Amino acid sequence: MERPSLEINLPDTHEEGKLYVVDSLNNLNKLNVCPDGSQHALDEEENTGDTGENTAGSNIRNQCLFFVTFILTLIVSLALVSFVIFLIIQTRNKMDQITSRLIAEKKNIEELKKMNNMILKHLNQSGIKR
Repeated sequence: MERPSLEINLPDTHEEGKLYVVDSLNNLNKLNVCPDGSQHALDEEENTGDTGENTAGSNIRNQCLFFVTFILTLIVSLALVSFVIFLIIQTRNKMDQITSRLIAEKKNIEELKKMNNMILKHLNQSGIKR
């Protein structure tokens, strides 16, 4: 199964004609070698002048940018979570302080009630009335 060679004996034509024939042969070769999906990519690559190295470089650049963005997002999230935990601990400490103050005030109020009752009993026993 030998492939026929693509040698074509061209008559003497102008330079533009030769370039047109060479382009046509290149396009025909691309159609025979490349599947339909990759032909479109090859045409775009020719039009933009990009090479495979540039595409690979941009992929690596995009992955690196994604990785940096992901790390920054994790750091910001960690900082926010740490701040929320700090606020929860501070709020708990303040609530404990307020609770202990309320308990102390309740004890003081109960002592004042006891003293008031003792004074009223003493006044009632002494017989001082208005």
